[in-house]
Amino acid sequence: MAPPSQANSKNISFGPLDPKEARWIRLVKTTYSDPLGVERTWESGERQTRPANAEIDGVGIVTILNKPTGPELLLQKQYRPPIDKIVIEVPAGLIDAGETPEQCAVRELKEETGYVGVAEQTSPVMYNDPGFCNTNLNMVHVQVDMSLPENQNPKPELEENEFIECFSVPLSSLFEAMKQLEQKGYAIDARVGTLAEGIELAKKWKF
Repeated sequence: MAPPSQANSKNISFGPLDPKEARWIRLVKTTYSDPLGVERTWESGERQTRPANAEIDGVGIVTILNKPTGPELLLQKQYRPPIDKIVIEVPAGLIDAGETPEQCAVRELKEETGYVGVAEQTSPVMYNDPGFCNTNLNMVHVQVDMSLPENQNPKPELEENEFIECFSVPLSSLFEAMKQLEQKGYAIDARVGTLAEGIELAKKWKF
């Protein structure tokens, strides 16, 4: 039986959220003083899922699959209701209480893609959209040994409300692939787009 197609997903209704119904986020009004001493206010969003004593909300996972034809970046397609589009993303997830970013990345990679890997490198804390919300994350590089039996036919361990399609794109043509996917109607997550831009800069300046 074929898995359900994400193309069937669609927004049914859209409207203001009563703060009493909010489970994951809340709106915040911050009063601050600017460099001239003028008092101003700022509206923003704030996650309510960050565990106590955790510095981050979650992780993004950079996974390079070393294939015979060359290195490929592991990506996924996932419908996102806020923009009513299927988004091209790197694997990612929220951190659990007591977890390190590296432990979170290895766990989420296994759950979302089926691949078993080892964390190699972790970025500084990165803020997704600091003018709008306080959401932050570490990007964690996870190495996947493609010769291991468990990585020959990886099977995700998705929750009943998760519909994720995994695929990979050659690093050498990532930028062009993102443009083609956008033309097909997909939305490009900023983390993926930034990786693609970085590769193009490295090519141009011969890093």
